[in-house]
Amino acid sequence: MNGTVFIVLLFLITANALYVAAEFAAVGVRRSQIKKLAENGHWLAKGLLPNIEDTTRLDHYIAASQIGITLSSLILGAYGQATLGQDLALLLEQFGDMKALAAQSTAAVVVLVLLTSLQVVLGELVPKALALQYPVHLALYTYLPMHWSLKFYSSFIAFLNGSGMILLKIIGIRHSRHRHVHSPEEIDMLIAESREGGLLKLYEQQRLHQALYLSRHTAQQLMVPRQFVAAVDIETPPRQLFQIVVESPFSSLPVYQNSLENITGMIHTKDITAYFAEYKTLPTVAEAMRSTIRVLDKVTGDRLLAIMRQRRSRKLIVVDKHGAAQGLVTLDDMLIALTRGVAKGSKEPALQPEYLPDGRVRLPGLLRVEETVLWTGLPWHSQANTVTDHITSVLERIPEPGERVIIDGLEVEIEELDGSAIRSVLVQTSPSPEASIPKVGD
Repeated sequence: MNGTVFIVLLFLITANALYVAAEFAAVGVRRSQIKKLAENGHWLAKGLLPNIEDTTRLDHYIAASQIGITLSSLILGAYGQATLGQDLALLLEQFGDMKALAAQSTAAVVVLVLLTSLQVVLGELVPKALALQYPVHLALYTYLPMHWSLKFYSSFIAFLNGSGMILLKIIGIRHSRHRHVHSPEEIDMLIAESREGGLLKLYEQQRLHQALYLSRHTAQQLMVPRQFVAAVDIETPPRQLFQIVVESPFSSLPVYQNSLENITGMIHTKDITAYFAEYKTLPTVAEAMRSTIRVLDKVTGDRLLAIMRQRRSRKLIVVDKHGAAQGLVTLDDMLIALTRGVAKGSKEPALQPEYLPDGRVRLPGLLRVEETVLWTGLPWHSQANTVTDHITSVLERIPEPGERVIIDGLEVEIEELDGSAIRSVLVQTSPSPEASIPKVGD
């Protein structure tokens, strides 16, 4: 084998590696990274950005890389057989005491195995691993060769893409273009992997998890159930109304008539003081009451935020399909669910989940059931919305403070009650003796 043959073979393997790296880098790179580089004046990023922003151009980009991989592989095999195969066959005939046909067959197999091994390792596995690890660098470094390839293969790409789409249409499969999109589950997995890799802290993972699934939560899941809502009867006398407003930790209170299922409006603390300052007398509930906005219990969290923004309201009444009030959803409650912060409209900080020195976890009674897995490691499978609802539905009674039970495989101690509602519980996340702890149903 002379030097020219070696250079040609090395060039073909390198070309294959380039196309493989370009394909994986283009699919794996994040558009935001390339866009930022383009905005900062990187000329390669400026050229690459349109190819990954537009799905049609990305399709063509991937098609060009696949054509390049196929052609380089075919040419490598044909050229290798025509050069290395012939040389090796002559050597086998001369020194291996083999007949011409046997020598050619043996040489063909040896060359095929050798070139395929080099092609797979150097032309496939190595560039793929580099592209997945350094997608930005590889996407930029391979842009110019891909740009030239796109021009050279343009007619071939149009013919192949058109043929492929016609075939898919015939067999009844919808053509799906290459797009940089992820399902919520995939994004959640990426967040978890980032947490495991040390890029995110636990509280950051929890906030991202909550923000990600906000659009999948309904108003019924996000609301404060009506039995926990502090409300005012529309028949409340002015002086009693004033006393209730002064003692309430909330900046506004719903107004109901006859029952909590019939919420007719909202009382704001500032409206009471403003009315008194202007008229020197306390208003009735009807005089101070504002109209309220009602939303169906099936409305999703992202839509709730849009309604609050459009109607400039921080509180919405959640109703069922019959118009009966089910609860109250507030902007503050939604922000607390996302950020674990403090409700601005409340004079008391919201109770927060926290890890305790003894290895247990304190969970608020109003914590969403689906959030418990973030703190305990085990999901609570329930149709209930909150920890309080789940525990009381499982026990089928109101528990006593200090009572300990096993629920969903975890030891739960009722720490504090707020009337008939559970304010907080202590959960033992590590295995513990269960002999003296009654299981639900005993």
